[in-house]
Amino acid sequence: MRIIAEISRWAIPFLLFFIPVIAYLRKVPVYESFVTGAEEGFKTGVGILPYLIAMLVSIRVFVDSGALEILARILQPVFLRFGLDPNLTAIIPLAVMRPLSGSGALGVATQLINQYGPDSMIGRLASTLQGSTDTTFFVLTVYFGSVGIKKYRYALKLGLMADLIGLVASTWIVLYTFY
Repeated sequence: MRIIAEISRWAIPFLLFFIPVIAYLRKVPVYESFVTGAEEGFKTGVGILPYLIAMLVSIRVFVDSGALEILARILQPVFLRFGLDPNLTAIIPLAVMRPLSGSGALGVATQLINQYGPDSMIGRLASTLQGSTDTTFFVLTVYFGSVGIKKYRYALKLGLMADLIGLVASTWIVLYTFY
């Protein structure tokens, strides 16, 4: 473990030193290349800013308006219909928030873990769900917006389907691994 810790400690300084050295030896104009890349990165950041602001405002309105709570209540009978324990319905706000916002989902997961405990069924399910699903709308907004893709209908459907499969798989894995 000490060897791995030392390698981890020196990996980034090693890369930060040797990549420019190797580029210089290959006659690559290092500083000019860096400045060009930074300029392109800034342009990309400015280009995706409207998409990012729209998404963040939409998420804030969704949560603050109470729509998240309403949707969680609407989905509760669906969860119960599939035979899930009624206590597991506490995970619904996390399942709804995860495709929208990583930081929002992390906040919901933190609340669930603080309320139920990290070794509880809800705590384990929240942790597993965090690692098994992705922030679909964020990915579509930022990555597709940065390259100018406007029509992402199929990507949205597949992303949400993957999130649903992640939810089902997380529930199944936690139920059959820990209980």
